Amino acid sequence: MILFLTIVSGLAWTVAYVDAIRIGFKDRSYAIPAAALGLNFAWEAIYAARSIATGIDAQGVFNIAWGLADVVIVYTFLKFGRSELPAWVTRRLFVGWALLLGVTSFAVQLLFVAEFGWDDASRYSAFLQNLLMSGLFIAMFVARGGPRGQTLLIAVAKWIGTLAPTIVFGWYRGSPLILGVGLLCSVFDLVYVGLLWRSRRRLQS
Repeated sequence: MILFLTIVSGLAWTVAYVDAIRIGFKDRSYAIPAAALGLNFAWEAIYAARSIATGIDAQGVFNIAWGLADVVIVYTFLKFGRSELPAWVTRRLFVGWALLLGVTSFAVQLLFVAEFGWDDASRYSAFLQNLLMSGLFIAMFVARGGPRGQTLLIAVAKWIGTLAPTIVFGWYRGSPLILGVGLLCSVFDLVYVGLLWRSRRRLQS
């Protein structure tokens, strides 16, 4: 069951990332909120490298695939992200902010490793940044005034991709922290799914 849920999570997140790349180029935007994207890219780069160094299992395969997908999503952010900001944010300021965000994201992930060790750090940081992402997706929808650069498929895949490891680490492996944070992610994710569903119905009517 744990392997099955790991594969479900891996496939769901892969679908989310692939569709984020697709809609990013289609709408000339980026589909993952900037702060969450920075933390995700850092997490996946670090743990993909560790998987390669220590032996690749099922999760390691997905870590590598996600890391490669994130490279493309980061590209869409760098290419189109400036247009999402106010006019006073110059290209130089945007690049400086992006670099600061990237360095900070890697520093945070490595500090988690220093504090908790590799195994616990990968889980705790993943769920906390997932909760941040869930909230930021809603904020993105509000800031853009609708679903531009976002899709219902990303929202549903993100929800399933987070719910599966919540069951693994929160329920089966008995972590109240992961179970609680994972369930909070589901609350925010379902709100986001509802917003996109409602917006989609309005566009079709």
